[in-house]
Amino acid sequence: MNTETILTSYKLAKESYGKMGVDTETAINALASIPISIPCWQGDDVGGFEKTSQEALGGGIQATGNYPGKARNMEELMQDLENVLALVPGTHRVSLHAMYGNFKDTTVDRDQIEPQHFQGWIEWAKSMGIGLDFNATCFAHPKAGDGFTLSHPKTEIRKFWIEHVRRCRSIAVEFGKQLGTPAIHNLWIPDGSKDVSINRYMHRSLLKRSLDDIYKESHSDLYLKDAIESKLFGIGLESMTVGSHEFYLAYAVQNRKMLCLDNGHFHPTEQVGDKISSCLQFVDEILLHVTRPVRWDSDHVPILNDDVLMIAQEIVRSGALDRIHMGLDFFDASMNRIGAYVIAIRAVQLAFLLAFLEPREKLRSYELDGRYFERLALLEVLKTKPFGAVWDYWCSQEKVPIGEACIEAIIAYENEVLLNRS
Repeated sequence: MNTETILTSYKLAKESYGKMGVDTETAINALASIPISIPCWQGDDVGGFEKTSQEALGGGIQATGNYPGKARNMEELMQDLENVLALVPGTHRVSLHAMYGNFKDTTVDRDQIEPQHFQGWIEWAKSMGIGLDFNATCFAHPKAGDGFTLSHPKTEIRKFWIEHVRRCRSIAVEFGKQLGTPAIHNLWIPDGSKDVSINRYMHRSLLKRSLDDIYKESHSDLYLKDAIESKLFGIGLESMTVGSHEFYLAYAVQNRKMLCLDNGHFHPTEQVGDKISSCLQFVDEILLHVTRPVRWDSDHVPILNDDVLMIAQEIVRSGALDRIHMGLDFFDASMNRIGAYVIAIRAVQLAFLLAFLEPREKLRSYELDGRYFERLALLEVLKTKPFGAVWDYWCSQEKVPIGEACIEAIIAYENEVLLNRS
């Protein structure tokens, strides 16, 4: 698509939205202000760079597929992420798991990791002009082999994982100090039971005690923001998950922690978008992990669907952009991993663009006046408005591929780089 066609289409779209009282330039500027935290683990199928042999991932995590070209080391993963960031508009972040440190040829157990093992990532992020987020890796380890970590009945196992998370928070602080933007440290644990448990209360009491021990060490929110993430169930813990939504919501409210809502971690009939305005009444900030569950928390590549759109709409309609942090959480080894990244990032951005292009004040007035026909009719009209022309215009301004050109760029990188890794 040539520049003249893009500009002509955009002018028509700008005029169309303008008649509804929507300023497309304002929408684009708002969209440009939203960084999305990109999960490093999509690039190598949740493999990590530790030198010790891992246990099974556990906790319901399962990367399926064997598409060629996955990153085999930190340098290749950085190269892939650079390619991804060059194919999407806006400025984003990268979210690291603790298993992705630069451990070289040494064996460093999880309770011994230090900022030095991630200094290479910090220098890379500086060169890219982006921020980093961090995650404790409480899975794929012998001490998580029986399905329990921070809620383990054995004191020595709990102490191991408490020390791991404590060190992860310190690493995140170093990210924040050196990069000049607070790092979010998100905590998710795989603890749960495959079959009936008679010790739910015990495990949750132990988890609370572990969290209290971890968070008694305070850090400046200029460098670190703590988030805690719930889950409904996973493969291998179908009957009981210790860190349930109710548990972490209560803990976040009582201890002023950021709540992480992963839209794959709830029942298929639950809408995370509906939870946002409720949770914001009681917590200061929310971290969103956007994925696409198919029948279960299968972490498919996010696409522009109703679930993602509702999340974006509720954030924008609530006026809560400054209290929300956007991240992705998925891993698909069945397709080109770069392409999966790009589809997911663009899907979230498109959802927010649609939300920003709503005539919110008009819709609010219809609702407050009880004019429900007009409200619903206008929402239907919006579905056929030329938001794609606004999107193409922003991509052209950001000098990233537009439309099918994005597919061509990804395939070119696959042929030049990814296929040569085998």
